[in-house]
Amino acid sequence: MKYFLDSAKLDEIEIAYEQYGFDGVTTNPKHIMNSGKSFNRAIRDIAVYVSDKPEFPVSVEINPHLQTADEMIQMAEEVSSFSNNFVIKIPTNKQGIIAARQLELRGIKTNMTLVFSAAQSIMPGKIGAKYVSPFVGWKEDFGDEGLASVKQVVDIYKMYHFDTEIIVAAVRTAKQIQEAALMGADIVTCGLSVFEASFENPYTDFGLKTFQDAWDNTKTEQVI
Repeated sequence: MKYFLDSAKLDEIEIAYEQYGFDGVTTNPKHIMNSGKSFNRAIRDIAVYVSDKPEFPVSVEINPHLQTADEMIQMAEEVSSFSNNFVIKIPTNKQGIIAARQLELRGIKTNMTLVFSAAQSIMPGKIGAKYVSPFVGWKEDFGDEGLASVKQVVDIYKMYHFDTEIIVAAVRTAKQIQEAALMGADIVTCGLSVFEASFENPYTDFGLKTFQDAWDNTKTEQVI
């Protein structure tokens, strides 16, 4: 499973890539806002950082106010010109599917985002989008089952041999990361704090303290 960082903050991206060896980044307008930068400044700074990291994809979402496929395509072409690493996030609706299909045919990689059902995920696979992003956390916030639909997406993609990679998005807990991995999703994306929480366990802390105490109370010998 690949780990993508959900952020537009350069300091977090550097930690994810340089310290943990993460596999990519996903951004959205909320992440751009939280970076404190303008859209153009944020993505240009990221483009500079990844310029020597061709294996490190960065999903960038276009203006969510765009209504037509032509408008989406125009902005996608502009944004993708900033970096070969950029993958364009397109909303999964009728106009978005039309736009993503044309972009993929033109060699611009897409990430079909805001997917909330298995049925909605089928067209991204059929048109050959690079990624599809079913959301988990948002659904579960309102009492819906988020991970169940992810399992359905995984099963459908395996059945029809779609090449599109599945990014489980809006992940908020270590358990959701675990469940996404068990289901066979290709990628999970979430904030740095969620990933780092999954690296820890109180039993590990307990065991470490036990071993530290034993170490401190073990007899030492003079080295001759």
